[in-house]
Amino acid sequence: MTKISLVTGASRGLGRNMALSIARRGGDVILTYHSNAEAADAVVAEIRAMGRKAAALQLDTGRVAEFAPFAENLAKLLRADWGRDSFDHLVNNAGHGDFAMIADTTEEQFDRLVDVHFKGVFFLTQQMLPLLADGGRIVNLSSGLTRVSAEGWSAYSAVKGAVEILSLYMAKEFGKRGIAVNTVAPGAIETDFFGGAVRDTPEFNQFFASMTALGRVGVADDIGPMVASLLSEDNRWVTAQRIEVSGGQGI
Repeated sequence: MTKISLVTGASRGLGRNMALSIARRGGDVILTYHSNAEAADAVVAEIRAMGRKAAALQLDTGRVAEFAPFAENLAKLLRADWGRDSFDHLVNNAGHGDFAMIADTTEEQFDRLVDVHFKGVFFLTQQMLPLLADGGRIVNLSSGLTRVSAEGWSAYSAVKGAVEILSLYMAKEFGKRGIAVNTVAPGAIETDFFGGAVRDTPEFNQFFASMTALGRVGVADDIGPMVASLLSEDNRWVTAQRIEVSGGQGI
């Protein structure tokens, strides 16, 4: 039976690449988007052009109140388009960056990072549990910045560190259902994340490239295929792991 993956924040950047990579390996994809329905529809069209099924649903992963109605919509979509009551893979990818020194970080910035990257991951996963098939997979996205530091990323990296600990507890609890849970931690990547800073700002790009064993920053194609592989049966015995995909950043 074809596997169905739910990838949050997949209208652009790493999420888009993950969704396309999953489809290339023969999977179907349901993706979420925050506000850009046109971009999400374009990803759906690309996946369908590969002969796979796809759909897009709107979701703000920083608003827990939206999760119950989202689950209802997802259940209806699964029954209508797939004839199923469950999906197989949850990829908690949606997120944003917020650069500020500790002395300058506002409570509003801090709260939004917590709401999207930690609280949202916790409670969206909780809401998805009845729909997630036994023997499924969860991948939570972290960051290479939980292992090496860069000024201005303290709050962002702290909430990503919380997700890494959460993933360990998920792996233990959900293992009873045969669900594997892992964290993927990308290094610096050339996408539109944080306004495309790594991609478009030579100083940022060169700084992170100089920290990396392979001598460059990453691109989306370095991450999406790895996540798709992690979701496959090839990696069925991998769980409770933090897997850094950074080209050797900061070694």
